[in-house]
Amino acid sequence: MAEQEGPESPRRSSGGRKMSLQRCETCSKEAAKYRCPRCMKYSCSLLCVKKHKLALSCNGVRDKTAFVSVNEFTDLNLLSDYRFLEDVGRTADAAARHPTMYSPSEKRLLNCLRNRARRCDIDLRMLPVGFTKRRENSTTFNFMEKKFYWHLKLVFPHCCSEYTLEGVPDDKTLADILKPYIDPVESDPVVCQRLKIYTASPQSDVRILMKIENRKQNSVRYNELDASRSLLDNLKGKIIIEYPTLFVVLKTLKNDMVVLGQDASEAAENSDSESSSLSSMEEGEIRDSS
Repeated sequence: MAEQEGPESPRRSSGGRKMSLQRCETCSKEAAKYRCPRCMKYSCSLLCVKKHKLALSCNGVRDKTAFVSVNEFTDLNLLSDYRFLEDVGRTADAAARHPTMYSPSEKRLLNCLRNRARRCDIDLRMLPVGFTKRRENSTTFNFMEKKFYWHLKLVFPHCCSEYTLEGVPDDKTLADILKPYIDPVESDPVVCQRLKIYTASPQSDVRILMKIENRKQNSVRYNELDASRSLLDNLKGKIIIEYPTLFVVLKTLKNDMVVLGQDASEAAENSDSESSSLSSMEEGEIRDSS
């Protein structure tokens, strides 16, 4: 005779697999049905998934290079690292076989860009042929004007949006670069609606960050840039891999980006302000972009 299942016994699905007893970490009301591969948060519905992505600036994609302590390291982590190294090896091998890898004209162009950047106190580094950023990069140097025209990527993590700009002159200020996106008057209506969190916020709340390269995965830090200064002035003394990527965040909303010299706990402040902002947003306006 089968033993009767008590009220505290874990329920099982028809397939014999134990069902999750976790509650949704967003609404704390329903039983969890999904778990985010990136931040491992539990959610019960698509609505809560979208809310958690906005609250934590999470894109839902598993980070294959995330730091894992020795105590938490499992066979699955080992297998993941092994597959990741295999993928890197295949990519590097394919890049080495690319016909333009040994093109003299391509090498001259890259050396020219690096040398010009070095004169401007910018450490510009290039990836091997075959990498996505190498293919995307459209940065050029105009010898007549003696000016860089940068390939630039703008990331708006609070709206899960990003935009790519080409031919951005190095003497243009960051404030002017952002005007078509977050200025309530000059921005495109479609972009304005998509980035309504930014356009509705005071310009003084906007922070522009750039990731500091060549740091360990568990100690990622960002430099805060000056919006009133030119792109060239902001890039001086920094390492740039292929092209600059700027992260536009708001001081009033929580994010996991720690500015160099700032304690990690300070980056998690103002979570109450974030909750109030979430309730005022329409869910139909939150969507990922590639």
